[in-house]
Amino acid sequence: MGLKCGIVGLPNVGKSTLFNALTNAGAEVGNFPFCTIEDNVGVIPIADDRLHKIAELVKPEKLTPTFLEVVDIAGLVKGASEGKGRGNAFLSSIREVDLILHTVRCFEDDNVMHVEGSTDAMRDIHIIEDELLLKDLETIEKREERLTSQVKSGDKATKDKLEVVTKLRNFVEEGKKVRNFPIDDQSQVISEMYLLTAIPVMYVCNVSEDDIADFSGNEEVTKVKEYAEKEGADVIVLSAQIEAEIAELPYEEKKLFLEDLGLQNSGMDRLIKEAYKELGLVTYFTQGPKEVRAWTLRKDSKAPQAAGIIHSDFERGFIRAETAGYEDFVEAGSEAALKEVGKMRSEGKDYIVKDGDIILFRFNV
Repeated sequence: MGLKCGIVGLPNVGKSTLFNALTNAGAEVGNFPFCTIEDNVGVIPIADDRLHKIAELVKPEKLTPTFLEVVDIAGLVKGASEGKGRGNAFLSSIREVDLILHTVRCFEDDNVMHVEGSTDAMRDIHIIEDELLLKDLETIEKREERLTSQVKSGDKATKDKLEVVTKLRNFVEEGKKVRNFPIDDQSQVISEMYLLTAIPVMYVCNVSEDDIADFSGNEEVTKVKEYAEKEGADVIVLSAQIEAEIAELPYEEKKLFLEDLGLQNSGMDRLIKEAYKELGLVTYFTQGPKEVRAWTLRKDSKAPQAAGIIHSDFERGFIRAETAGYEDFVEAGSEAALKEVGKMRSEGKDYIVKDGDIILFRFNV
């Protein structure tokens, strides 16, 4: 689907370790700023117990999870909006993502240097967000200047756009993020600017192994949670180092490892679940002897759009979708058993695909 999450944060907060845990891609990790010199890009295979349960029943030749694309964006420093560090390249990379995973260091470790000299989660958050706001303000001011010049022609549409952009500039000058700006029918002029603080954000608190089972005493995490609540953002608490170790384990061993840590789910599973919710995504499945596969789809999409995720011909020649819910499929045990009990439905073009649907598309091209 082309959806992309961007891992953002100061140098040495655990971004590349988190990226490795998410993608198991083996990005270089080092104890010095700017270890990530260019953006690493990978895909997150989505761990979904439902996929494995369907496979247990179907016994396919192949099992294929769905995924999200993730980018480890090189570390940001003060002055990035003015081009310092990787500055403009960093900020340009953020423009391309659909969700920001703002990684914050919430652990003390004398062996891992901090670019600011000490651990202070809220200071780190404000450094990043101030740079994004400054870059947005620069973009807005440039658009305002162009519209001011164009409005002299007397065009009403241009005048209306200028009013919106001026209001937005005043809003951002107060230190407020674009995502919190009241949207009206002139929102297109805002979306055209690809502003950084318009992108939804999730805060990822990177804690030590000692805090992973119980982080209630971690003051840095508490501060981030209080701040995120005011921002209307989600918070995920994890240990990037532990998650990287979990990512190396076979699927069957992960649950045992988590149990030893006193956890029900890995931080990655929680992060991906929240990312799905934030991005408005659902998962549907296809199954057969050749392959059981999960697919990512925008929430409230109709059956032909879901078919188009697999192949454009499926959408173009869509006839119907033979559909069953995940729970019904598992209870029945097979597609044939589903049909016997009347739980396999035939849905048309207006059917809205639900999370967990198991679908067989009928089409003719």
